[in-house]
Amino acid sequence: MLENTPTQSTMTELLGQPLFAVWQELCSAIDEKYDIKMSYKGTHKIEGFFEYVVPPLEGLWWQENTQGLDYARKEDMHFISMIRLPDFVTKEDFEWAVQEATKKKKQDFSKVEFFPYDEGMCVQCMHIGSYDDEPATVDLMHDYMKANGYELDITDTRYHHEIYLSDPRKCDVSRLKTVVRHPIRKAE
Repeated sequence: MLENTPTQSTMTELLGQPLFAVWQELCSAIDEKYDIKMSYKGTHKIEGFFEYVVPPLEGLWWQENTQGLDYARKEDMHFISMIRLPDFVTKEDFEWAVQEATKKKKQDFSKVEFFPYDEGMCVQCMHIGSYDDEPATVDLMHDYMKANGYELDITDTRYHHEIYLSDPRKCDVSRLKTVVRHPIRKAE
């Protein structure tokens, strides 16, 4: 179990089962993140900036009118794709980066948003293997959570969270590494 502190990310919201083809589209949609990372080489100066490694792609998942996730209904899954931003990035810096990316790449970044998120108390586990095999890992997490006096707290504002440590375009599906995180609360 861990208590997460509030973070900020760049995000875009999508609907439907994610496929490997979607991965490339998502990476393109968050390309403005690299304008922030390289800003120290240009004229736009970000207060408190330090060089950093761009964090991995993350996803928040939910289904409307469902407590938790029904893995059999992937086509009904909504997801927010995001990459965490360093704490020194302000909303104004983010908006500058979106404008720069739009000019340089001549793409529409209007769906990409600045996204503050406070995740609160969570349980997490490393899943290795196919995304389709995640339910077994989730079952183990939930058993651990219950054994330690907690209950699942997936709501309209607290989601199933995945952090993708492997790129499915470059890795065998059996070796994909994904951190799976669920919001929890003390059992009543």
